[in-house]
Amino acid sequence: MSKLVITVTLNPALDKTVTIEGLEVGGLNRVDDIRIDAGGKGINVAKVLKGFNENVTAVGFMGGHNGKLILEGLEREGITHSFTETAAETRMNLKVVDSIVQVTTEINERGGVVSPQERTLFQKTLENHLDKASILVLGGSVPPGIEHAEYALLIKAAKSKGVKTILDADGDALKYGLLACPDVIKPNIHELEQLLGVTLESDDEIVEAARKLTAQGIEWVIVSMGGEGSLAVSKDEAVRARPFRIKPESTVGAGDSMVAAIASSLLHGRGMEETLRWATAAGSVTASKPGTQVCRSEEVEERLNDVGITRI
Repeated sequence: MSKLVITVTLNPALDKTVTIEGLEVGGLNRVDDIRIDAGGKGINVAKVLKGFNENVTAVGFMGGHNGKLILEGLEREGITHSFTETAAETRMNLKVVDSIVQVTTEINERGGVVSPQERTLFQKTLENHLDKASILVLGGSVPPGIEHAEYALLIKAAKSKGVKTILDADGDALKYGLLACPDVIKPNIHELEQLLGVTLESDDEIVEAARKLTAQGIEWVIVSMGGEGSLAVSKDEAVRARPFRIKPESTVGAGDSMVAAIASSLLHGRGMEETLRWATAAGSVTASKPGTQVCRSEEVEERLNDVGITRI
């Protein structure tokens, strides 16, 4: 079987990151630095996988001037892509980094409407790529014109071809995607709480909550908790990872770096514990970088042994 990873970004964005020394809400703020990057969960995952020297193709919807700039950025980075063109303009997301308190504020547009014809064309494109793929990564929000159940349909299509699936979404996109039983999901703690309608205050409670999902057929539930680390749960195992100390620069892309490390680990046949170690190290390294910069495989590998692992 091919070692190709397909990443799906249904609602990509041109990410504009501005750095400000002390954000004053309601006042005048002067920008110290501006950075513009191709964004969206699947695109971010593809960037990291490219840095991991994995074979990856990014697909989804793309349109207008912003879409053209994103595709040019992907080509500069050497990332293979096969996006379906839309009449609607691809959205722009603004990320405001306060350099004093190291806090990022995100302001995201909804995205343009995708037509039924564009949706059908995308599905045919993805179907062709799935014939060559080992893993399908689906992540992020769903644009207007696309139902939240779309992820479930794409997961079913992948599973029918023996392709493993990783889902990283929230709200209804996650809720409906779970109906198709993806192999791996990576909610953060808040997304898991929202999904189940509970507050989770301990590792044992997180494990118990995750087991409700593994009982439905999800193979691994990997829960990210920011600076507190992460936790991986299967039907028979539960593993806790605690990250090494870093000076946080930006949380943008940290979760997507974890997903990329999970995909890479599945390609290389790593078990759940080792996968969690890679994912935690990848997220931490990316969080230590400014703006939208992401980790490289050699940086992650250097810090693997610094991740604390305990079994629950």
